[in-house]
This record gives sequence, C-alpha cells and structure tokens, in this order.
Amino acid sequence: MPDSLTVGPTADPRRVRAQDGRVLTVPDGWSLLPPGDAGLTRRVKAAGPTWTVVEKVGRKLFSRGVWAPEAHIVHARAVLDSERATPAYAKKLAQGRERRAREQEEYEVDFANAVLRFLAFSPAWLPHAKRMAVLVAGHATPVGSGTVARTERIPIERRAEAAVIAWMRHQTTGYDDMRIQRVKGARREVRRELADVSRAILDLHRRDAPHAPPPCPLFTALSLLH
Repeated sequence: MPDSLTVGPTADPRRVRAQDGRVLTVPDGWSLLPPGDAGLTRRVKAAGPTWTVVEKVGRKLFSRGVWAPEAHIVHARAVLDSERATPAYAKKLAQGRERRAREQEEYEVDFANAVLRFLAFSPAWLPHAKRMAVLVAGHATPVGSGTVARTERIPIERRAEAAVIAWMRHQTTGYDDMRIQRVKGARREVRRELADVSRAILDLHRRDAPHAPPPCPLFTALSLLH
C-alpha cells in the first residue's frame, strides 16, 4: 500500500509529481476527493494512505484535492452524512455559528480600539478618529478578507497600524489609479512613499494646531464615506 504523500498536479489527471520530482501514477481503485469538506477530508486521511494534491500559484498554496482509496471515501462520506442528519449535529452547528459570531463582534471592537490607540488624534479630531476606526475595522476584520487584520503572527497593535496605512493608501491617495512599472520592487517602493505621506497626514491630526479641513485628504475621504 502506498505511503501518504503531499504531491503536485501534472497535465495527466491520474499522474502526480512527488516532492522529490518523481512522477507517480495514482493507484487503481483510488478516487480524487475534491477540496471543500474539511470534516470528510480528515476522516479519509485518518482511514489510511492518501496523496494530498497541492499546487503553488505565485506565493500561495492551493489544495486540489486528496487521492484515496474510493472505498475509504464512500465509507467516510456515508458515516458523516448519517451523523450530520441528527438533531445533535444541527445543534452543534448552531452553537458554533453563535460562538464565531460573538468572537467576530468582540474582535471588531478590540481592533477598532487598537486603531484608535494608533491614531492618537488630538481631542479636536477625535470624532474623525472614531469614524475612521469603525471604517478601518469594518474593512479589515471580516473573516476571509485576507487582510493583515486576520493574521495572528503579529500583535494587534501592528495589525491596526498596517490596516490604517492600507486604508489610507486606498482612500486618501491616487494609488488605485496609478500606473506602476512592472519592475521588481517598484510597487513596494510606491507603497513605502505613500505610507510616508499617510503618516504625515495622520500626524496633522495628532496636534492641537488646526489645519484647514476642506483640502485635507482624510477629511475628504471620511466625508465621502458617510
């Protein structure tokens, strides 16, 4: 019986590439379980050897399914379908949704407060800070958004700072309409320069000294997003 492996796809749907470069033929009697059902995939993998197909696109890895003995897939699906048809399973799902909703609401509040702390606007501009915190948190925190706010690799303070700078880049600069050269590092350099501009704008709102609201790009952005 073949070992469990992580493999890559090839042009032939029943042939895969092992991590050592070998091209392997999928054993007879195996079927491809498509991605999308984590519970079913876990059970199939626990039942015996599997070949997990992973494809790298750019810097990201994407699951293309799991090859496994068809009998294992059929059995695991039948058992799981039976369990999922029970009232106890439905109750468990509902409780899980409620728990995740509560956690999401709490995180949105925590993140908005982290944004407020980073902004540190003077009292005169505090209403702007509160409005901005709500907007940034609303954009950055949804599950699946793929923003820096969803990572746990860095502290929430750094997540908040990065989310603010990203929001400023899209809302207060011409970044979205810029034509940036397709040269390595060019986009990163543009973002760095715009981040410096955004930080300078934020600094204006951390001082007690007034500045004219109409020309202020932050004032304009907040007005348009009401």
